Amino acid sequence: AYTLTCLSGLRCESEYLKRGSSLETVSGLYGGTLVIPCNTGAIKAEDILITKWKYDKGDGLSGDLLVRQRSQNASIIANDEYKGRVSMAANSSLLLSDAKLSDQRTFTCMAVVGANIAEYPVNVVVYKKPTELKISDKAEELEIGKLTKLATCAAAEANPAVNITWLRNNKPLVEGNGISIHTSVLIDAMTGLSTTSSTLEYSAKKEDTNAQFTCRTVEEDLVSQPVTFTITYSTENVTLQVIALDPLVEGDNVTLKCLADGNPAPTSFNFHLKDEVVMVENANTYTITNVTRETSGKYKCSLTDNPTMEASKDIVVKYLNIILSPSGTVIRSPGDSLDPNLHIDSSDTTEVLWTKDNVKLNKELNISKVSYSDSGRYECEVTMGLLRQKASFELVVEGAPVIRQLSKQRGDDGQHKVLVCEAEGSPKPSVSWSVNGTSLDESPFVNGRITHRIKVVPTANLTVSCTVSNDFGTDTRDINVLSLFEDVRVAKQDQTDGDQTRLVVGVVVGLLVAVVVLGLAYWVYMKKSKQGSWKTGEKENGSSEEEKKLEEKVEENSQKAEV
Repeated sequence: AYTLTCLSGLRCESEYLKRGSSLETVSGLYGGTLVIPCNTGAIKAEDILITKWKYDKGDGLSGDLLVRQRSQNASIIANDEYKGRVSMAANSSLLLSDAKLSDQRTFTCMAVVGANIAEYPVNVVVYKKPTELKISDKAEELEIGKLTKLATCAAAEANPAVNITWLRNNKPLVEGNGISIHTSVLIDAMTGLSTTSSTLEYSAKKEDTNAQFTCRTVEEDLVSQPVTFTITYSTENVTLQVIALDPLVEGDNVTLKCLADGNPAPTSFNFHLKDEVVMVENANTYTITNVTRETSGKYKCSLTDNPTMEASKDIVVKYLNIILSPSGTVIRSPGDSLDPNLHIDSSDTTEVLWTKDNVKLNKELNISKVSYSDSGRYECEVTMGLLRQKASFELVVEGAPVIRQLSKQRGDDGQHKVLVCEAEGSPKPSVSWSVNGTSLDESPFVNGRITHRIKVVPTANLTVSCTVSNDFGTDTRDINVLSLFEDVRVAKQDQTDGDQTRLVVGVVVGLLVAVVVLGLAYWVYMKKSKQGSWKTGEKENGSSEEEKKLEEKVEENSQKAEV
C-alpha cells in the first residue's frame, strides 16, 4: 500500500515511481544525530524538483517536517518536537539531532521528478548502551550446600534491553546444580530506556573460597567489577605442622602449628605434649624451647570444642657429642706410645676422619712409638648426616738432641772445607763448633731435625767437634779434618802410587803375551812333526829331543809370567 500526498500545482494522477515493499532501516546512537538517506541514489539530485520529508505519527497519520525546491534552501514546516531538530543535507538526506527513543518510527522522503512523485520510506532504530553494569545486594557470606541469594547485577538505561550472563572465575554459570538465575526488565516511562536486572542464587562449595564472580552483557560485552564472598563451613580436617631447623638438634626451638580447614577457622586448640595438655587461645601455635633428646616423641593437637578432631606428628631430636682424650697440648718423648681415645655419643651412625696439620690420614690414629716427625696438630671430624663435631690436640715430642751425622766436604773452589752437622731433638737444639768458621746456613727446624753447615780453611790437621744441646741434654761428635796442604801431598802420593801400579800391570801383560806366542809356535811345530812321521827313527828321536827343550822353555816363561 502507498500513501499519495499531492503537492500544490502537481497532478495527483501522475505515474508514480515504485519501489520494493521492504523498508530500509537506519540505526543510530541515543543522543546523537541521525542521518536518514533519501532515494539512495536512484534519482540524480539535479533531476529532483521538490524534496519533502515527513514522518509516521501512527494511526495512519503523518507529520510534515521540511521541504526544499531545487536551487533553494529547505523550509522547516514542522511545528512539533521536530521543529528545532531537523535539517536537510545537500544530498537531500534528513538530519535529525539529539536522537530519542521516540524517533524509532518511519520517515519518508518524497521526491518530485518531472510529473512523477516517488516516496522513499526509511525505518529508524535508536540504540543506547547501558550507563553501567553493577553488582549490588551482595550476600554477607555463603554457607556450603545452601542455596543463597548471592547478588544482583543491573544494566541501567539501555535500548534495547540487554541480556546478562553470570561468570565464576571467567567461566559462565548455567542454571541447574545449585545455580538459579532470575531476570527482570524495567522500562522508564519518561525515556523509554530499559534497565535489566539479574539475580543469582548460588549453592556454594568449599572451593568457592576466594573465587571471583562477575556479570557481563551479551550484546555489548560489558563486564562488571569482580566480587568475592566469605564461604562458611565446619571443620572437617585437622593437621599438625612441625616448624624447626633441619636437622633438629639439642638446644634448638621447635614450633607446633595446628591447622583446621573450617571457615571461620577455630580460635583455640589443645596441644598434647607427652605428659601434659596445653590449651592455646586466639592462636594456633605452641613453641618448645631448648629441646633435648628427651623431647623426641609423638605430639598431638585437637579442637577444644571437639577433641575427636585431632592430628599427630613425631618429633626426633638428633644429637652428636664427642670427647677426645688426650686434648690440648700433649707432650711425649721419642719412643713413647700414643693411642687417643675418641668417645662418640650420637643418635645415628657416624663417620670419623683424622687429619694431621690439615692433611688427611688414611687410618685411625695409633702410634706405637712416637718420633720427632710425629709432632703436629691432630684433628678428628665426626659426621652424622648434616651434623659435624671436631676435636683436636697438639702433639709435641721432646727429648735430648742426638747428632745423626757429622760429615765434611771440600769446597767447589778447593780453598775451603764445609762441615755438616745433622742433629735431631726438641725443643730446637743449639749448635756449636770447636773451631771458628764462616756460617754457611742453617736449615729450618722441621719435625725435630736441623742441619748446620760451616766453612773452614784449615792450615793444619784438626779434630773438630760439633755440639748440640737443649734443655734435655747435650750430644757431641768429632771429625778429623786435614789441612789443605796435607790434602795436596796426599793427592800427589796417590798419583805416584798410580804410576807404579800401571808399570806392574804392563809387565804382567807383556809376559802373558810371550807365553801365548810360544804356545802358538809349539802347536805349529807339533803339527809339522806329525806330518813327517814317515822319516827314519833317527830323525824321530832327534825331533823328540827338540820338542822336549821347547816344552821346558814354555814352562819356564809361564812361571815368570805368574811371578
